[in-house]
Amino acid sequence: MALDKHQIRRNIAWRVAQELNDGDVVNLGIGMPSLVANEIDCDIELILQSENGLLGIASLADITNTDPDLVNAGGQPITAAAGASYFNSADSFAIIRGGHVDVTVLGALQVDEQGNLANWIIPGKMVPGMGGAMDLVVGAKKVIVSMEHTAKGKHKLLNHCTLPLTATHQVNMIITEMGVIEITPEGMLLTEIAPEYTIEEVQLATEATLIIAENLRVIVFPE
Repeated sequence: MALDKHQIRRNIAWRVAQELNDGDVVNLGIGMPSLVANEIDCDIELILQSENGLLGIASLADITNTDPDLVNAGGQPITAAAGASYFNSADSFAIIRGGHVDVTVLGALQVDEQGNLANWIIPGKMVPGMGGAMDLVVGAKKVIVSMEHTAKGKHKLLNHCTLPLTATHQVNMIITEMGVIEITPEGMLLTEIAPEYTIEEVQLATEATLIIAENLRVIVFPE
């Protein structure tokens, strides 16, 4: 049975959350990555950072607890954890550029087998620039790309990116609705696969040639 858009996005966000550990400082990007905040296990204590000046995001806000003055970098209403800290953008980027972010999770238009990332220019649309993504992917200790595997049937996991790059050789892991792929010196390594797909289907949706892990695991999503 095909999954709907909501379930696909939630599955991706849940799997990303499994990569986060106690004590991590984590930056969640705009869009799908922001959903990760709602999927973090209650037993995991970490600190979510927003590049617009907040250290200590609790989760996305709903209609019952929305504060118009409390938003993430994408303008979404959020909640703050006890002990959260607020500061200006300069201090926020000092945290990012200083190497104090353990994990950054962000979306992408393209990723290639060298770990190059293109996520800021959308063909045919006006965009202000690559923004904080260029700082985050270089400053963070681990870079996870969270995205749907294809865009209207077009490949997003490529041999070589064709769009202008945000950064080179910085992506460590890609998590899509189809599985988990690690960037290695040899190329893209498929380490986990979603139960709805076969290896052949994942490869067909990927331009780059996948290396299949010997201990390939099937992801067990929560009910």
